[in-house]
Amino acid sequence: MKILVIGATGTLGRQIVRHAIDQDYSVRCLVRNRGKAGFLKEWGAELVKGDICEFKSIESALEGVDAVIDAATARATDSLTIRQVDWEGKVNLIQACAKANIKRYIFFSLLNAEKFEDVPLMNIKHCTELFLQESGLDYTIFKIGGFMQGLIGQYGIPILDNQPVWVSGENTPIAYMNTQDMAKFVIKALEIPETVKKTYPLVGSRAWTGDEIIQLCERLSGKTAKISRIPLGLLRFLRGFTRWFKWTRNASDRLAFAEVLASGIALDAPMDEVYETLKIDPQEITTLEAYLQEYFDRIMKKIREIDYEKSKMKKRKKNSFFK
Repeated sequence: MKILVIGATGTLGRQIVRHAIDQDYSVRCLVRNRGKAGFLKEWGAELVKGDICEFKSIESALEGVDAVIDAATARATDSLTIRQVDWEGKVNLIQACAKANIKRYIFFSLLNAEKFEDVPLMNIKHCTELFLQESGLDYTIFKIGGFMQGLIGQYGIPILDNQPVWVSGENTPIAYMNTQDMAKFVIKALEIPETVKKTYPLVGSRAWTGDEIIQLCERLSGKTAKISRIPLGLLRFLRGFTRWFKWTRNASDRLAFAEVLASGIALDAPMDEVYETLKIDPQEITTLEAYLQEYFDRIMKKIREIDYEKSKMKKRKKNSFFK
């Protein structure tokens, strides 16, 4: 089976590519910048230059492809808006797949997307779900909560660097999952016919609030976090202000996600059916405690090694001074 991965350089996309290659799939990646995607080619993936916002480039990328895994989404720094990438681009992609008679299509949405019409990314994800369901494609939709990988920059690094950890005034629990584990579910879905035209949650073993994650990081690192809380009212003001400028519109749309965090509706869902259908053992899935433990163990070991080398250098300088 030949797979086309969209968004292959992203946090989730690259793990899907890596795992698919490890499982002996033939993988093609649609990329906008070959230079930034060189590591995918080194892994064994075929790179095709193109953009989902350009219909013709999608058509050529789909030649000889059996399945499409769509892990693309607009980034805050993109020149294109969330609507252009996550709606107009996805419509292009889905229509091109239908025209090319692609066998399978896997899409990533967000948990509770249907409940937040006023949050641009959530609303667009929900609308894309509906559009995909009516497309005639043999789709599988995975609704995710959050990536464990994102917690390193948000919590781990600031705590180790003695810098402020910025959190919103609200504390909605989120069931984070390791993207390496997500990739296992995705590739398994391609192999199991029962996943066709189905929607599944894809989340970790439990939901965590920001305060609980901070406490966990403090315990694992032995350091105390400097916590700075951002009032929801300020985030709403910043969202309204940034809407006035075209170059900050993506940032504005992402600030709207604060309404999801303020809702108190946990980004979590039962996974029993998913584990059973995809024949994956829950014990093989990384817990947040284990993920952060590994991170802090690795970093603290590196810090000790650096301190040891510095101590040796100081002793050498001291001894050479008195000779």
